[in-house]
Amino acid sequence: MVGNRTWFGGLFNSSGKRRQVSAEKLVLDLTPLQEQRLQKLKERLNVPYDETRPEHQESLRALWNASFPDTELNSLVSAQWKDMGWQGVNPATDFRGCGFISLENLLFFATTYPAPFKRLMLKQQGMRAVWEYPFAVAGINISYMLIQMLELNSARPKSLPGINFIKVMTEREDAFDVLYCIAFEMMDAQWLAMRASYMQFKEVLEATKQQLERELSLEDLNSIHDLPAYNLLCK
Repeated sequence: MVGNRTWFGGLFNSSGKRRQVSAEKLVLDLTPLQEQRLQKLKERLNVPYDETRPEHQESLRALWNASFPDTELNSLVSAQWKDMGWQGVNPATDFRGCGFISLENLLFFATTYPAPFKRLMLKQQGMRAVWEYPFAVAGINISYMLIQMLELNSARPKSLPGINFIKVMTEREDAFDVLYCIAFEMMDAQWLAMRASYMQFKEVLEATKQQLERELSLEDLNSIHDLPAYNLLCK
């Protein structure tokens, strides 16, 4: 079973065998490439979701088509969205908490890693709870969690996970989006390992955050692929 406790602990505890370093030992001296990519990511954070903008509407339609390619969406405001785990008939109301980047994250996951995306969205593996977490709303919470954890709203990150993340961005520009996909996989694995139900979602998200912080604190972290949990996307 995907979420059994032995499997979960064995996979993620492997990061404990690799050395972690202290943030005090690092000096954040950004290269021009890192400056450019960090600034571009920060600009994405400042874009609110606007349901009147055609490009935002198209992104929302693209998310539906990637999620349910065989089902036509009747309208951007439709009860069909509940099948993906939105709170109501209009996803625009949920995006207010995190902005357009949370839609971009979901769309990136759906188009870049379609098999893991659908496995999580449709809750296809593991012993699931009777009262499951709503997939899309969980995705928005993960976007928000990553922004806070990496201190992306600050001038410069001071924590080791944030500093190491900037190092990772040197290797690939879409590191934040890939990290989002990894975090979603981690959250679902944690959910199954804890045999959680809806009321425990905050607890599961916090446990996911703590594990991700540990993995982003590894001394030999130079690439997004160096995260032990990256393997979850390859299942």
